[in-house]
Amino acid sequence: MANCEMPGLGQALAARLAAGVLLGLALACAPALAGAQAALTPEQRDYVQRRGEVALCVDPDWVPFESVNARGEHEGIAADLLRLVSERTGVVFRLVPTRDWDESLVASKEGRCQALSFLNKTPAREEWLLFTEPIFNDSNVFITREEHAFIDDPASLTGESIVFPSGTAMEERVRSEYPNLRVLTTASEREALDMVQDRKADMTMRSLIIAAYTIKKEGLFNLKIAGRLPNYANNLRIGVVKDAPELRDVLDAGVAAITPQERGQIVNRHVSINVQTGTDMALVVKLGLVFACVIGLALFWNYKLKKYNAELRRLSQTDLLTDLPNRRCLMAAFGAEMERAGRYARPFAVLMLDIDHFKAVNDRHGHLAGDRFLIAFARLLRENIRHCDMAGRWGGEEFLVLCPETDGERAALLAERIRLAVAGHDFGTGEPHTVSIGVSASLSGDTGDALLSRADEALYRSKQTGRDRVCVL
Repeated sequence: MANCEMPGLGQALAARLAAGVLLGLALACAPALAGAQAALTPEQRDYVQRRGEVALCVDPDWVPFESVNARGEHEGIAADLLRLVSERTGVVFRLVPTRDWDESLVASKEGRCQALSFLNKTPAREEWLLFTEPIFNDSNVFITREEHAFIDDPASLTGESIVFPSGTAMEERVRSEYPNLRVLTTASEREALDMVQDRKADMTMRSLIIAAYTIKKEGLFNLKIAGRLPNYANNLRIGVVKDAPELRDVLDAGVAAITPQERGQIVNRHVSINVQTGTDMALVVKLGLVFACVIGLALFWNYKLKKYNAELRRLSQTDLLTDLPNRRCLMAAFGAEMERAGRYARPFAVLMLDIDHFKAVNDRHGHLAGDRFLIAFARLLRENIRHCDMAGRWGGEEFLVLCPETDGERAALLAERIRLAVAGHDFGTGEPHTVSIGVSASLSGDTGDALLSRADEALYRSKQTGRDRVCVL
């Protein structure tokens, strides 16, 4: 995985809310497009007329997504979206009062309500529910105190706790996929944030919209957004009991009739982003600064992502001790050069090298000295090959050099230059050291295995006939 550094959103409210604010602002300022009536079949219209009211359970305390006010009315983002679905399908919802989300889930299982308003699809919930396509999408983010480090991989955390409101889909997933985290539960969103603020939990994972709304409303400026998991988005849907597939299909048609602009206007209304119609230069400057900040963060994120991905690719192809290409990388390059040599009838040779009596270096001076020896040998090898050649660690004290556009004679001269360089180098052990080298060049119709086998045989002859020499086959 990429080890990407995502800056916290800082203490300033504008920076915390920048991504969500700009999205909401852009959608709110776009021309409002009236959503079309849902495309229902005659059979579905007849079903809606016969069906009557649909008992609906909601989360009574999930502001700003949804809540039940003192008058017993459903309000929030989910409520507004469901009103659009109702208008465009003719489905009439009847709110079933519940104390909390856990009671709503129980009521749904017991058949006291036929629909749940706004929830993620999980395997556990699919046991009794059918789901529409997502009616709303929102990222989940980690919320921590300001001093907490950025979270790039929750699996690497040890001894830390994460708190969720009880019964959420994210709680189910984190318990299953990150057993290293100690999961705590509370009764509400605000209690989860309070536990993080009061150091009773290290973090919570909440919706970006809810985090932005709560931090802004409550002034929780000692909290920050400390990372996100791309696959942990809220894909919020309407849940329908399994014995009502026709109802699910009708609601799906209503969901499809909602436009992105309508969703954006609803979000903007509930997170209290005010759009002024006059020319307010101070506002223009502030929005410009926020926009520049967001663009800068996006560019920085992209730069860091590319940088760390490149580093991961390099590490996967590099021997960690010598910083030379590893065997996997060598084999990939070797296969490409063999194909090129065969296709275009070009010369190609390989050098197989083995440090003479290397075990004695470890035995006499220790493995750390042996590691330093290998590092120095790799540096010497790089300095004595050509720019077109590729040297890598084959394994242990064995190394391989790929020599494109090189016949056996020129490869033998290169091998001799390397042998002399090693014999004349001070490796810091107080003793002279040598290398044995086997050389082989590709032949017409050669295979990669045959070429490597000849180079290995040449190396074997070099060691058998006294070491510190070059043999060619």
